Amino acid sequence: MAKKGKRYQESAKLVEKGKVYDPSEALALACSTSKAKFDETVEIHLRMGVDSRQADQQIRGAVVLPNGTGKSVRVLVFCKDDRKEEVLAAGADYAGGLDMVEKIQKENWFEFDTVVASPDMMGVVGRLGKILGPKGLMPSPKAGTVTPNLVNAVKEAKAGKIEYRLDKTNIIHCPIGKVSFGADKLFENYSALIAAINKAKPAAAKGQYIRSCVTASTMGPGVKINAQKQL
Repeated sequence: MAKKGKRYQESAKLVEKGKVYDPSEALALACSTSKAKFDETVEIHLRMGVDSRQADQQIRGAVVLPNGTGKSVRVLVFCKDDRKEEVLAAGADYAGGLDMVEKIQKENWFEFDTVVASPDMMGVVGRLGKILGPKGLMPSPKAGTVTPNLVNAVKEAKAGKIEYRLDKTNIIHCPIGKVSFGADKLFENYSALIAAINKAKPAAAKGQYIRSCVTASTMGPGVKINAQKQL
């Protein structure tokens, strides 16, 4: 394992080993242990008590963080030509149909962070499944990114909507903002995320739903959170 840098080691000393912190205290610590020269992203990592191999134990959805993510989001919309002006006026960065599919396929173009599509375009967008799927960019009804209400979807994406989904190791990784937000705003975002994940609890989930929760800034040490405080 690579030796951690001096800054990281200094920060790690501030975190009590094995201690599980209250959410607001943990987020304050994640901010104070951030020593990088850039505005680090603060992330939440949740180990879930479900089995990702079971179809009835999937956890996936989206939530608009009250304070946004601190990141400007580039939105690509797949829609019919007569709706292009409407979605661009709502703040979409790009809009189109087959022309955009071909641009992605031929030019390996990925100048976007979120993809939104109207239901009548999914036949076209489906051709990109193997390209967008592995990157987590494929629009889906569950995440609210396949919808007839394109204007609302664009506005939510721009306002700081994030998607959460269970990975193969039963963990959910999500950004909840930047260190510069401070602990209070991060706590509001964290609370919104935990509430959404609790709401998305599969009926088949048994036992403890959130097994463990850790927060960390991009370059900082992990801080354990008592996520049960939210339940």
